Amino acid sequence: MNCRRCGTPLRKPGDYCLTCNTANADAVVAEFAEDRARLTMLDEDAVVGETTVTTRPESDEQLTEIQLRNFAGRVADEIRRKRPDTVYAAGAREPLRETRAQVHHEFYRVPDAKAGPGGDAASDGDGERASPVVSWVLERRGDRALEVVETPPREKIGGSHSTLIGDRKGRKAVSTVAQHPHVKKIVPGPIDAGGTGSRTGLRAKATRAGTNGNVRLLLRDGSSVQENRIVTTAMDRETGERVREDLNEALRDAELRDE
Repeated sequence: MNCRRCGTPLRKPGDYCLTCNTANADAVVAEFAEDRARLTMLDEDAVVGETTVTTRPESDEQLTEIQLRNFAGRVADEIRRKRPDTVYAAGAREPLRETRAQVHHEFYRVPDAKAGPGGDAASDGDGERASPVVSWVLERRGDRALEVVETPPREKIGGSHSTLIGDRKGRKAVSTVAQHPHVKKIVPGPIDAGGTGSRTGLRAKATRAGTNGNVRLLLRDGSSVQENRIVTTAMDRETGERVREDLNEALRDAELRDE
């Protein structure tokens, strides 16, 4: 592949051109398995290239912590070569989470196995069939982008109620939600001590989005329940549901998700 602007040959499809400082891919879709990751580079609604990063555990068991970090580091290096505006990721949780921690691009987790209209994968523009995950991303890239909130997470939390149930884990759940780029504000609600008891410690869940795109963060700790209002940059229920899914994935990664 050559640079679309100056024609300089690129080492890998979608690489950022250092000759004329031009990006040749504006998004990367990363699909993770436990021992490999397939990266698909997109430029607007076209697939411009694919590459696969693999690793191999020392035994038949899962990757060691060092192997996982190195595997994610190789994936992160491939992403940085492209300098994309956005990264979309799906698949195995541990390598996805570690890669997300190593890159600083706008990063979204997307559903693992979504197909195109009618249940089929969409075409990538060259007659090839894109994966269901890539098809799902391509279908939604034309949607109006949600506003990104630059406010520091700590400053997003406020309201007449300042107490959070669950102590340290409660604060961790709220902090996890506050870090999302499409969350404007979190308003803690009153604590209801009459709920059903939980034997698993604090659990958290983002509930179904309202018509204005806002959601609720439900915290449960023992018999105590707290409903916290989350104001998002979503403009309707559909886009609010996208934010909700992302928040629940983040809570699941933090091992706080209430199933």
